[in-house]
Amino acid sequence: MRTQTVNSTVAVTDIHPCYEMDNLNHVLTYSPSVICTLFYIFLVFLSVITVGGNLLVTISVIYFKQLHTPTNYLILSLAIADLLVGIVVFPFSMVFSVSSCLYNETIFCRVRGSFDIWLSTCSILNLCGISIDRYYAVCQPLMYRAKITHNVIVCMILVSWVVSALIGIGVIVGGIDNEGCEEGCLIDILTSTIGSALSFYLPVIIMLCIYMKIYLVARKQARNIQILKSGATLSKIEMKATKTLSIVLGVFLLCWTPFFLCITLSAVNDLSVPVSVTETLKALALSNSTLNPFIYAFFYSWFRATFRIIIIGKIFQGDCSNLKLH
Repeated sequence: MRTQTVNSTVAVTDIHPCYEMDNLNHVLTYSPSVICTLFYIFLVFLSVITVGGNLLVTISVIYFKQLHTPTNYLILSLAIADLLVGIVVFPFSMVFSVSSCLYNETIFCRVRGSFDIWLSTCSILNLCGISIDRYYAVCQPLMYRAKITHNVIVCMILVSWVVSALIGIGVIVGGIDNEGCEEGCLIDILTSTIGSALSFYLPVIIMLCIYMKIYLVARKQARNIQILKSGATLSKIEMKATKTLSIVLGVFLLCWTPFFLCITLSAVNDLSVPVSVTETLKALALSNSTLNPFIYAFFYSWFRATFRIIIIGKIFQGDCSNLKLH
């Protein structure tokens, strides 16, 4: 992270719509423009939907005993990370925008950056855990219960949260002593590229390899193995779960890849990215936390059932935890 000196040309031609210049410092404007107002309304809307949707997933997995499975515990961990995005990151984004933090790197900007990196890395590490779970469920089903135990799932979740927190802290700490660093500073480039590699590129490559293996094994099973009806039913359930979680991964990549590519290329090539591009890519990335609950609701009938029970308040009318969900 580096502190940049902003000249008057940049201030006039490339400034966040919710900020204005005050002695070459970016400060929140007291008279927001229409674009700024719409931007804030959009962020508030995303925040409310993100919190509501992921709260439904969290309550569903915790309360309904039918959903107490290894895969769903990983989904629960992912939903909590997304929930924190709605509670913490979206409000930070409204007060300390990405573009303003490029120019005035205060302690709050560092905290905001740390939360961004921590929660996005936590999401992708949870997705890594889910891909491992799916690998054993589809490729080695006879070993699934022996390999994917509750203790293993707890370890996966703890690793996801602890490692992502360390990466988030490390990337921010790496830029604290760069006050006198010129543009294109080596430590700034290394911090950005290594942080992106650890929190995004490496886990993505691992997940893509795992899902490619799952795809090849599934094709081979469908082509060569004649299974019993009960086995076929189980296979269909596992394959549907794998397909759904592959879509979750695909949506994550669509939302986050443009942003990580942008910050990596800008750090390596010392490019000045326009404010509109930076804010758009960041909003796209954060919207991933909003979309996941809708994916679960669309593909899983039992999540649709639990969402309905929670929303209409039936959960407060008696013990529904043992309900048979369809």
